[in-house]
Amino acid sequence: MAISEITPRQARDRQRQGALLVDIREAHERAGGQAEGALGIAKAELEADHGRHLPSPDAAVLLICQSGRRSAATAAVLEEAGYTNVHSVAGGTSAWIAESLPLVRPQLDADEADFLERYSRHLRLAEVGIEGQRRLQRARVLLVGAGGLGSPAAFYLAAAGVGHLRLVDDDVVDRSNLQRQILHVEATIGAPKVDSARERLAALNPRVRIEGVRERVTSANVEALLDGVDVVVDGSDNFPLRYLLNDACVKLGKPLVYGAVQRFEGQASVFDAGRHRGQCPCYRCLFPEPPPPQFAPSCAEAGVLGVLPGIVGLLQANEALKLLLGIGQPLAGRLLQFDALAMRFREVRLVPDPECPVCAPERPFPGYIDYARFCGSDG
Repeated sequence: MAISEITPRQARDRQRQGALLVDIREAHERAGGQAEGALGIAKAELEADHGRHLPSPDAAVLLICQSGRRSAATAAVLEEAGYTNVHSVAGGTSAWIAESLPLVRPQLDADEADFLERYSRHLRLAEVGIEGQRRLQRARVLLVGAGGLGSPAAFYLAAAGVGHLRLVDDDVVDRSNLQRQILHVEATIGAPKVDSARERLAALNPRVRIEGVRERVTSANVEALLDGVDVVVDGSDNFPLRYLLNDACVKLGKPLVYGAVQRFEGQASVFDAGRHRGQCPCYRCLFPEPPPPQFAPSCAEAGVLGVLPGIVGLLQANEALKLLLGIGQPLAGRLLQFDALAMRFREVRLVPDPECPVCAPERPFPGYIDYARFCGSDG
């Protein structure tokens, strides 16, 4: 049987005559405004316990959503349950607004209103929703490096609502950084990068706590820096620090989101061996030995296309958010390589090394080493 649809103006007239108008959108959707006099009951809640919310089965019930699709579906559910006078508002709240019918905003405190409006596009995703956004709000991320990779990663993690960003970098802003390190501006040249970053990120999202740590990451402080965090994002630019972060993450069971860039090429992966021994590889499984320094020049020596760290840093932010939300398929066990000149992505499968000195199953942690010497550099 076809569902009865009525126009918003007809719904308004019937509402005046005593019909019950029910807005079945989620609370965050209704926060932007709902039809005057409508009762707000989320679709799933109404369908699960309609008897508690609605009058007798023969009462006039009008359902409204955003565009009319959800209300029509719920009307069908109610008719199946025995309700005989149910109508769906065609075009939903969008049509109601277009016809200039009265709209009201639910009474919310300032903090809740800010939360619902700021993250409204996340809240509409079934994979995120209110619970997922609250999960991000409780999350703590360690971001090592406020440079080329750390800049885009930090911006998007802060914008997404990650509640606590611990940003570690011991460097100061240099004019040569501005070509790619978009956290920083001309006015912050000479300032500590963590201070420059904190200022920009706080301006973007004051809901996020930015903890700036102006220190060099070493074997002595790495575990303190990882304490309490859910995900580690590696925005470093040298091999000794990458190996150190890897080893600490394996030992402490933290997922590590890896990224690296050089000239026109970049790569990203997720190393989660600490939580999944024998199933996921670690950084040492990919690089058991560091390349000789002459074959791995820094960006300062070899150069880098300014936009490239932005692309890879965004991939890292995406992986971090997936890990925090528990959605999608992380890059664990996969190395994503990007060639900016060819505009080509290539994926390489990675497997855990059963003889890895750090992440092999049942192997005790061997302890931290002299990473600068291991990598044949001065660190």
